[in-house]
Amino acid sequence: MPDPTAPYDVLITGGAVLDGTGSAPRRADVGVLDGRIVHVGALDPARTAVTVLDATGLIITPGFIDLHSHADFSVLAMPDAEACLRQGVTTVVTGNCGLSPFPTAAGEAADGSGPGTLAGAQWTDLDAFAAAVDAARPAVNVAPLVGHGALRTAVTGAARTPAGPAELDAMRALLARAADQGVFGLSTGLIYAPGSFATTDEIVALATEAAGRGLLYATHMRDEGDRLVEAVEEAVAVAEASGVRLQISHLKAMGPANHGKVVTALGLIDAAAARGLDVACDVYPYTASSTRLTSRLPDWAMDGGPSALVERLADPAARERILDDLRPAVGRTFLPEGVVLAMLGPGRYSDRIGASIADIARDEGTEPAAAVLDVLAAHQGEVMIVNHAMAEADVETVLRHPDAAVASDGWVLHAPGDGHPHPRNFGTFARVLGRYVRERETLGLADAVRKMTQLPASRLPLPDRGTLAPGRIADLVVLDPERVADTATFADPWQYATGVRDVLVRGEFVLRDGAATGARPGRTLRR
Repeated sequence: MPDPTAPYDVLITGGAVLDGTGSAPRRADVGVLDGRIVHVGALDPARTAVTVLDATGLIITPGFIDLHSHADFSVLAMPDAEACLRQGVTTVVTGNCGLSPFPTAAGEAADGSGPGTLAGAQWTDLDAFAAAVDAARPAVNVAPLVGHGALRTAVTGAARTPAGPAELDAMRALLARAADQGVFGLSTGLIYAPGSFATTDEIVALATEAAGRGLLYATHMRDEGDRLVEAVEEAVAVAEASGVRLQISHLKAMGPANHGKVVTALGLIDAAAARGLDVACDVYPYTASSTRLTSRLPDWAMDGGPSALVERLADPAARERILDDLRPAVGRTFLPEGVVLAMLGPGRYSDRIGASIADIARDEGTEPAAAVLDVLAAHQGEVMIVNHAMAEADVETVLRHPDAAVASDGWVLHAPGDGHPHPRNFGTFARVLGRYVRERETLGLADAVRKMTQLPASRLPLPDRGTLAPGRIADLVVLDPERVADTATFADPWQYATGVRDVLVRGEFVLRDGAATGARPGRTLRR
């Protein structure tokens, strides 16, 4: 028990507390000692503090928890994580979309599947990965999931092949090891190879293992366009068959023909919850996604991984077959004018970052589907895009749902840098508070904070984080609700958010008076 007479390490006075539960703000002082919150309420005039922070006119909240991040592929290179801190994010949940940097089979090379860095799995297990993260001393906490794509690659490689009983047993064993080492959940990326090669039965088998170990199951579903509803039905069926807790990642509808389908998707989530399933979703506040350009291709084209794709693209017959499968999506779920090159390595199109597939097709006098294949062939199949294909009304519909958490789906942790990344890396949480709370009144401030704190914490769960109360870890944010805003745009993404003044991680200032302190008290969290 903390000494009730000891000076606080930090005392935050004069602010209004939004505790993360959705309750209305209340005037309270917050005392921090030994990395934990020890006081919330009226100030004891006899209690002193080493550091007193005046928050008059500002809001004090729990640190924001980014439930869907890919920072595991960038945190070692950018441990300061300033893009997170300036949004108030103190914990990132990694290993999403079936992608995680572990496990790797002995002797297995990186598979080139990680977002942002274009680097794949590198560590044999969570223990090895966590040791690397903790040695880097990040400014934010990292809460890992393990990716089905990594499990599958470690067992079957990049081949488009069914997983038989022996392969399933091997994947279950790797998942069990990850659970024993403390991962919070299992993720799938069923739109990406090798996750797209898996049958529903394979996912049910792994989800059953996850359920037996108390893990969350987070899924980037098999389709977010024409077959969105069917994809939600599959996700719910997996949860129903396995008993796993289900998190549907970044719920959205891609392409004008599918706008509005999120209403049906949310209805399926509500119906599943009414039947007793534990199911929720998350959302980012933008009308564009960001992903690999190969996600537009038929999954058979990715059999064997990016190197095999490049060989197919060099074969006229295979290339024409890919074109035949890609062309029907053009103008429907694949909008050439909205697919913008965001990151790619050296090659013919390196100077076209920021250009759309429509731009490239016009400049080269070719059709958009062919332009996609030309870009992929020139860059070894490794191209990241920003994809404008969503509707603002859908974003707001999902944001309003009570069980929809706010999440970034980002991985860029510091500005400036190379490429043309999605502005969600720098602005997600500030954008919700500025655009969708203050300007559009889509959400109330207290509810928005709940969607960034208690709700994501409850999904993992993180019992010591997500609410502002005595005994909780002192991950705290002080922000100005009248000034908080995203400044990153699609045209100029390398801009930090504004309006978050102070951030503490485990009671230590990582952002103070709007400036990064250089402190890096974050660590790998384990279940």
